[in-house]
Amino acid sequence: MPEANAEPAYVAILRHGAYHQQPGAPSARQPHPLTEEGLSQARAAGAALAGMIAERGLTLSPVLYASRQLRAWQTAEEIRKVLTAQGHQALRIAETFALAERGLGSAANMTVPQIEAALAADPRYAAPPPGWKSDSTYRLPLEGAESLMEAGQRVADHLRRSAVPGRLTIHAGHGASFRHACHHLGLLAQKEIAQLSMFHARPLLLCHDADGRWRHLAGAWKVRAPKEDPID
Repeated sequence: MPEANAEPAYVAILRHGAYHQQPGAPSARQPHPLTEEGLSQARAAGAALAGMIAERGLTLSPVLYASRQLRAWQTAEEIRKVLTAQGHQALRIAETFALAERGLGSAANMTVPQIEAALAADPRYAAPPPGWKSDSTYRLPLEGAESLMEAGQRVADHLRRSAVPGRLTIHAGHGASFRHACHHLGLLAQKEIAQLSMFHARPLLLCHDADGRWRHLAGAWKVRAPKEDPID
């Protein structure tokens, strides 16, 4: 628990920019790079963050965090270059598994039909429930898999650990794990997780107050259209 006189800590979370996603596969741990559009989105994110820093008089942490997926690292790198050009010096990127998207274990980067066929062919397992891909609590019965809620807890723990009183820390990662992390931080009700998404490379600014509570200060969630198939 932070001390009563501690300064608030500021945290910016960003979903990676648009990337060359494998069709039909849960985004998860795909190794593909950003598209040209995604690179442009990441540079725009750097400008948006520079504006937030100037407008609110924030002090930037020298460490930018990114998941180990190439698309998240590239997003952080473009942000780093923009902020460096704005006069923020000695910025470096720290890659961490803690910011990864939900892991599918041994089914990583298989398509949804391939995953369902593999489970159907395995007498040890029941068929996954309808809509399992976006079910927050369902975990594939495969080695190394985790549920979206478990991934969100992992990300929430990282955001808590890395928050620095008096500074802004930037994190480039993935939409679904960030949304579930925000539920664990008390920012989203469970029913809101499926109703919202994140725009590519648009920062959400959060504040961790001295009393331990989290607040959403700036940046907009993307509202899902009815029956929209989640891709993150």
